[in-house]
Amino acid sequence: MEKNLFTHRSAPQEKAETMSHNIIETDKAPKAIGSYSQAVESNGLVFLSGQIPLDPATNKRVHGSFKEQLSQVFSNFRNVAEAAGGNLADVVKITIYLTDLANYPAVNEGMAEYFEKPFPARAVVGVASLPLDSPVEVEGVMITGSGAP
Repeated sequence: MEKNLFTHRSAPQEKAETMSHNIIETDKAPKAIGSYSQAVESNGLVFLSGQIPLDPATNKRVHGSFKEQLSQVFSNFRNVAEAAGGNLADVVKITIYLTDLANYPAVNEGMAEYFEKPFPARAVVGVASLPLDSPVEVEGVMITGSGAP
């Protein structure tokens, strides 16, 4: 993990506080295709960037059935979670973006293959389009051991 420091000022006249953020990167998930990190850990929370069905070896979009593409997305998502020191059981919230809400039942099946009860909180959002014409994107929030009370 690479560690970056960001400075935050609550008011111009106050002294700047330094907040620590860990940038998470892994070769087991696709490289970012824009100006973002695969995940960022801060104060025990890991914010996992959206994953679309990209093959980590080629960074090219996987085609095939929706189920195959969703499987690639969840595999990438799991690999980033593991690179951050956790696993899918540590994910507390996910948001799933679909270009076709008719795929909602397949999302439920895919979630049951990758996640166990208790399932994370979830939102499913219908959108007009996603990067690289992907039919699905998944982002989430995970809690690490350092954030536990």
